[in-house]
Formats: sequence, structure tokens, C-alpha cells
Amino acid sequence: MPVVSVGMPLGPGCSTCGYCGPLGERSSTETSFKKAGFIASQLSCRVYQKMIYRGWRRSGTYCYAPDLRRSCCPQYTIRLDAIAFKPSRSQRKIINRWNHFVMQGHKSEASNLLLLQGISSSPKPPKSEGNASKRDPPIFSLSTSIHAAESDFISPNATVRHTFKVTLEPSTYSEEKYALYLLYQREVHHDPYNTPEDFKRFLVKSPLINEPIPYTTSPPDHLPSQYGSFHQMYRLDGELIAVGVIDILPECVSSVYFMYDPKHDKYSLGKLSAIREASLAREIHNAGAISMTSLAMGFYIHSCQKMKYKGGYSPSYLADPEKFTWFPLADCIPQLEKYRYAAFVHPENSLEGPQDPGEGPPVHVSEELLDEVMVIYSMQQGAISIIPINLSHQWNDEYNREEILSCVNALGDELAREIIFR
Repeated sequence: MPVVSVGMPLGPGCSTCGYCGPLGERSSTETSFKKAGFIASQLSCRVYQKMIYRGWRRSGTYCYAPDLRRSCCPQYTIRLDAIAFKPSRSQRKIINRWNHFVMQGHKSEASNLLLLQGISSSPKPPKSEGNASKRDPPIFSLSTSIHAAESDFISPNATVRHTFKVTLEPSTYSEEKYALYLLYQREVHHDPYNTPEDFKRFLVKSPLINEPIPYTTSPPDHLPSQYGSFHQMYRLDGELIAVGVIDILPECVSSVYFMYDPKHDKYSLGKLSAIREASLAREIHNAGAISMTSLAMGFYIHSCQKMKYKGGYSPSYLADPEKFTWFPLADCIPQLEKYRYAAFVHPENSLEGPQDPGEGPPVHVSEELLDEVMVIYSMQQGAISIIPINLSHQWNDEYNREEILSCVNALGDELAREIIFR
């Protein structure tokens, strides 16, 4: 039985900005705008996939569509082609540095390990000259390299300094995860005030309903069997050192959040997690779920250095903020450099200068579409009755009507027909 997507529409809003203020602070004024919001009771993974590709994101069960035209730091939806992705030299070094640490430890740990194995740690003699010493560089395999140091992938007889394990589990609460979240927020984001409920609301609760992944072959044990919301758990010697909060959807793995123990900061675990999530999407694709092709990396903010790094993963694409068609990031850069707000399909709509241009023209939604957008009329003994939203009591209230119109407009015709409002 298909999953029914249900939620409550919310209208436009604004808030302070966390991207252009000083580290650990937000802007002093409300300069980040949203076209619409949506409190999701439940969503099919297919519907949320479509929402992401129309510029929506979720924070717990709250979904929102940024208003790029009005915001100080426009947030462009970015996706990485996980099938074509080839890690750069610096990204390969990140993988290799972490694998080396897990297998051999720090330099001092590595020396002790070699002594235990009866191997001298003295420098190797120089290679002899000539063709015999030349070797072709090894062919890099993303999935092989990303799993090379994991305990489930290495030989049981291998001698390693640390035990590293990565597992997927449903998005659930634990004191261990909450403690890591507190540490990360305090040390990295200078945000010391977070309750268990804050953590649950932000990173545990999800409206996504799990659905089976239609593999055409029997997948390896480490791959998920269902679409839905997950926590990717990173453990080093049994200690939880990082958690990747991800949504696994029919066409992409969607990065929601990543938190880690700052004592491992020098290993660039955030960048490593993006590579790992791209590999996960590729592995799911290669196991027979061929619609899985991308890593949805959230938002690319050209004016914010801490979000601009996402452009280093290639080939990446940005969604046009008006038509939601995809453009290679490299082709978008000249406009992003020139304009605060860049429209790629209609560049004449681009805007210079930091000032908010104000509200656009009133939202218009055709009567034909409103006849097809449904709202819950009643619920009795598990049975739901629905009616067209323009016949509901919500429609008679001017404030509610504006919220409905804003949400329907931001969702687009197709999605608005697929979601039942309440």
C-alpha cells in the first residue's frame, strides 16, 4: 500500500542568519527568509526526494523552502553525481590519512607496533635507479579505499592499531549520541545550551516512512534494506566518535547533519563523511537500486566559506532557484561571483547588492489546482475523509489561506497534489 504524505502548511517567515555572522553567532537582524514551511506528520521517501530537488530541506519534522531572492546568504540546492565522482588528490589524502591512523596509529604508535612485529622502523635504503624501480600508480577504488580500515572488511589475522567500525541504524535517541552532540555543539559551534528534546527535535525525529529498497541483486550486509532516516555510527575502539545523520531516498543519499568528537579534528572527519556518503550512494546503485545516483549535500552558499567547501566535490550541480533544473557548478560560479542572487535559467532575474528587494508579486494558484489539493476533513475509526482545500474551513480564514497558497506555490503543482494537508 503506498505511503500517504500528510502535513500542515506554513507561510513565509524570516529569521537571523547563521552563515554571515561571527563564529558561533547569528546575524543581529532577521535577514534569512523562507518562502514557506511545512510541518510533516509523515512523508513517503519518494515525495521528500522531490521536495529536496525543489529546494526544500528538513529539520526534524519541520520542512522549509528558503527564499533565495530575499536572503542575505542565498542557499542553493547542491547535489553530487555519486556515480561519476572521482575524489581529488586532497580528498584521497584524507581517506589515506585516516586509514593509516586506524591501521598504524600516530607515528609513535606506529613505531611501537612495528617493534612488536619485529620490524625495524629505520629508514628504508634508497631505491636503485632504472626502470626496475618504477611502478605504475595503483588504481584508486572509492569503495575499496573507504572501507579499507573497517574491522568488518579487513582480514581477521591483520594486526591493526585501532578497531574502526561504521554501522547504519535507525534514527533513534541514545544518551551516547546526545553526549556527542553536546560536545560537538559546545566545542565546534560554541553553542552550550541544548537539551535532549532539542537534540531529538533536530536530529532524531523524522517524518519519513521506511520503504523497501528494490535491489535487483542480493546486497552486501553493510548496505541498508530500506529507504528512510538513519544514523551512520562511527566507532573507534568501541567509542562513538562521530554520527552522520542521513536520509536514504530513491535517487539520493541526503546529508542532514554530521557531528564528531573534536579531538579527531585533524583528520577532517566532516570531509571524510561526505566521501563516505557518496560511496554509500554508489554502492547502493551498484547493488541494483539503479535510481540511486546522487549525494544531496544540502545547501551551497557561495558567500560562506564554511559551506563553500561543498564545491570541492565534483561533478556537482546547483538547482536553479526558479525552475529547479540542474546546472554544473562550474558554469554557475561566474554568476555567483557577480550577483548576490543568481538565476541560471533567467539570468536577467539575478540581483546585485545586499539589500532585500522585498516581497514579490502576490502568489497566484489556479482554481483548477486548488480543486486537486486535498485537506483532511474528518477522521473516524481510522478512516480519513478528504475534500478540496478551497472548500475547507481553513480556506475561509485569510491568514490560513495565505499560508496555504505560499506552501502550494513552493511545493509546485505535482507535489501539492501528492500531499494531503491537515
